[in-house]
Amino acid sequence: MTVAPAALPPRLHAHPDAVAPASGRRRARLIAWVVYDWAYSPFNTLVTTFVFATYFVRAVAHDVAAGTADWAFAQSVAGIVIALLAAPLGAVADRGGLRAQMLLLCTLILAGCTGALWFIRPDAAWASTALVLVAAATVAYEVGLSFYNAMLLEVAPPGRMGRVSGLAWGAGYVGGLTALVLCLFLLIQPAVPPFGLGRAQAEPVRAAMPFAAGWLLVFGLPLPILAWHRPAHRRGVRDAVRGGMVSLGATVRGVLRHPPLRLFLLARMLYSDGLTVLFAFGAIYAAGTFGMGTRDVMLLGIGLNITAGLGALGFALVEDRIGAKSVIMVSLFCLIVLGGALLVVRSVTLFWVLALPLGLFIGPAQSASRCLMAQFAPPRRRNALFGLYALSGRVTGFAGPAALATVTALTGSQRAGMGVVLVFLVAGTALLATVPSAQPGSRTPARPARRST
Repeated sequence: MTVAPAALPPRLHAHPDAVAPASGRRRARLIAWVVYDWAYSPFNTLVTTFVFATYFVRAVAHDVAAGTADWAFAQSVAGIVIALLAAPLGAVADRGGLRAQMLLLCTLILAGCTGALWFIRPDAAWASTALVLVAAATVAYEVGLSFYNAMLLEVAPPGRMGRVSGLAWGAGYVGGLTALVLCLFLLIQPAVPPFGLGRAQAEPVRAAMPFAAGWLLVFGLPLPILAWHRPAHRRGVRDAVRGGMVSLGATVRGVLRHPPLRLFLLARMLYSDGLTVLFAFGAIYAAGTFGMGTRDVMLLGIGLNITAGLGALGFALVEDRIGAKSVIMVSLFCLIVLGGALLVVRSVTLFWVLALPLGLFIGPAQSASRCLMAQFAPPRRRNALFGLYALSGRVTGFAGPAALATVTALTGSQRAGMGVVLVFLVAGTALLATVPSAQPGSRTPARPARRST
């Protein structure tokens, strides 16, 4: 699977991704890459987790149970679309040298759909429109991440990939936290909302959506602009698509012949489903089962972002020494223990006590997974492989929300529905345990105890 630089065809050596940029430009790209995580994260905190998701369930949908099921269905549809698009688009980007261009397109679509959520009024008549916009934004978010993640090898200095990835993930949590705090105290919390926003139509809550869109554009656009380049060899769209599909087929065959990578992608497919459900429905669970209002849910989000940022930054300092697999395994084990406890407690106080430490292990599990994938990826197929990485996180991404929707609908209990999180996390952890610790294709020498994100 690993392709040595000397084995690459001459035209691939000429590809800009294979040539290190000047130190000043590389430093600027590194900063922009880290800041992009800061720019992207408010979509999670403000849209899919703590603000719009709970607003939709409590104020737009007919009732909490129906809103949860509808939201799960929309996320399932988005997962199917992501599974169909991520890897082929990555292969086309590899062929045509269009990584930055594709990232820019996804960024603009995400910002547009997010900003448009301002128009969703607290009325069930707007439910379908809301779900379509959120699903489209989710597709743009996940597909864009495949191009963003593929840039990790370009921007990270040798031997520092884990640290750079963890730093970016920590910056993302700080960005999400900052956006959440600003929205809470500037838009939602004041007794008299600013800018003439009216509470009767939930305008202070809805205003957080264009805020998130603007945040993304301001902090996210520098990366695709700095990473923009003209391909060394111009290719027409038809040639890029045809060549991309051929390259994708070769990449898939390579993965199938590469047992460690194959096992890792299967394991990530399972535990990513569990994390997807946790992210998408954690706040909905808090609101529906524990009766938390928008303010309490946002405070929970602030607390989780603080602990998640601390966890991501803390593990980033040791990840390059202890190994990515170790980071992922420890994180998943702790998530399983804490998540199981959250399903049985009845006290709101105990919910807070258990939920806040949960954040310590969410970021490291994701950041280490990204680094492990990067170590497998040769430059000429990096986008395609990260497309498969996104595919592994979404090919059954509909299964988690669909299972949650089914269980919730059959039992009428959010608590029972959230139990599917544990099933996916346990299955993914068990399979990941079979993946060798030393991974081929690492940019730095593999050590027996080292993480191979």
